[in-house]
Amino acid sequence: MNRPGYVAVALLAPVLAVAGQRTYIGFDKNTYPGDDLLPALHGTFAYSGYWLNNPPGMSNNPWAGKRGVVRAAGFGFLVLFNGRLDAQLQGQDAAELGRTDAAAAIAAAKQEGFPQGAIIFLDQEEGGALLPEQAAYVGAWIAAVDQSTYRPGVYCSGIAVSSGSKMISTAQDVERRFSNAKLWVWNDQCPPAPGCVVPGKTLDPATSGFPRALVWQYAQSPRRPDDTAACWQTYATDDGCYAPGVPHSQQTLVDLNASRSPDPSYGR
Repeated sequence: MNRPGYVAVALLAPVLAVAGQRTYIGFDKNTYPGDDLLPALHGTFAYSGYWLNNPPGMSNNPWAGKRGVVRAAGFGFLVLFNGRLDAQLQGQDAAELGRTDAAAAIAAAKQEGFPQGAIIFLDQEEGGALLPEQAAYVGAWIAAVDQSTYRPGVYCSGIAVSSGSKMISTAQDVERRFSNAKLWVWNDQCPPAPGCVVPGKTLDPATSGFPRALVWQYAQSPRRPDDTAACWQTYATDDGCYAPGVPHSQQTLVDLNASRSPDPSYGR
């Protein structure tokens, strides 16, 4: 995802032992990697991010119509809908925009063939506590999706920042306000994040700093230098995070995620 504050997409990953429970690694990115690359990516990843509308900073959606191909390659899904930045909400009826965008997300999920009960994650790019207009927008979006045949989720920051006299992350604020939404939390700070690696040991979403995370995005491309100083050597020399075992290119530049499910959105 393209964050002012961060970018995302995911595929089926190796299984990691987690206190008797399996953990799966996936990837996410804005651009579609291409049909031919999917088998090689599936050798490492278990699930893939999947955009329902134009990814951040893009004028088209390269994922549109690709669900069948991605599913046939063996991947589970992280289903994503690109939300609005605060600047796009100011001076507007934010709640109405939330309902309108929820209807678009629901229609796109049906068009793509995602089953009933699949979780759609709203991409909340900007971090920190939600501003009033952001809360109105996100709340209306969640409520509308929750009333459909799909379930709501939010992709947001799990890194606490100053908010008045306290520290709070977007994930904490969203959970406090909207307990019915599942959370896909990003936190690339090293530690707890291991950097751009597919770990050979336990990497549970609960260790992200947000125990109730359904998914933990633990590495981003390009890396953010201030928060990844302790794991910089795990990234490429251009600060990118590339899928292992394939040549470095824009098509293999990824963000990395951990989940206890090989299909976190239940999108297969």
